[in-house]
Amino acid sequence: QLEVVESGGGLVQPGGSLTLSCAASGGTFNYKDIGWFRQAPGKEREGVSCIKSSGGGVNYVDSVKGRFTISRDDAKNMVYLQMNSLKPEDTGVYYCAVGIMLRDCWIPSKYEYWGRGTQVTVSS
Repeated sequence: QLEVVESGGGLVQPGGSLTLSCAASGGTFNYKDIGWFRQAPGKEREGVSCIKSSGGGVNYVDSVKGRFTISRDDAKNMVYLQMNSLKPEDTGVYYCAVGIMLRDCWIPSKYEYWGRGTQVTVSS
């Protein structure tokens, strides 16, 4: 059974940076699509970024384009989300999700495995 664990969250000032990591255990990220989602208090979970298995095609929600970068290292079974120029509206719990051959990486229900999330708080 694949397990997914996020790390790297924390408290950061506006304009600061964080790098989130997503690690796999009990399986691999090979041939799987990976998504990062976030959920702020009182709001629905939203897709932030995703990376395809083959060729590593990436997508970003408009609000993070130019600020966030998703990457993967399949040899290490790791996926990363580099977050720069953080804003208070980026605050939330960030989740890593794993799916297979997704046509649309923005739909949470299409993912098979989820981590428990890591809290990101952007505040002065």
